[in-house]
Amino acid sequence: MLNDDEKSVETKKEYTPAKQKTVPAHQGPKRYAVASWYGQPFHGRTMANGRRYNMHDPHVVAHKSLPFGTKVKFTNPKTGESIVAVVQDRGPYIHGREFDLSYEAARRLGTTKVGVARLQVERI
Repeated sequence: MLNDDEKSVETKKEYTPAKQKTVPAHQGPKRYAVASWYGQPFHGRTMANGRRYNMHDPHVVAHKSLPFGTKVKFTNPKTGESIVAVVQDRGPYIHGREFDLSYEAARRLGTTKVGVARLQVERI
């Protein structure tokens, strides 16, 4: 014969959370963001991560809140050119802009002349 504690253990059902379907970022809808670039006036200055900004490094990007070290793939939909940059600084601080690319990243994407461009972005 079972005592009250043993009965309650037998009648309890184990909780199994529902499985959530995860969708990798590359399979989700395309996301676009407005990006500008920063260059000479900031070259050599200390970035928010403590390192010196090098405008000729194509792997530098600034974002207001993404964690340092986050890799982001940028694609210019007009040219098809892509680069992967790493969040290493904070900014931009101009309304409507989400990313600030290094001069070299913008040059490789073909956006230096226009200054501000709508780019496809993918966090990787």
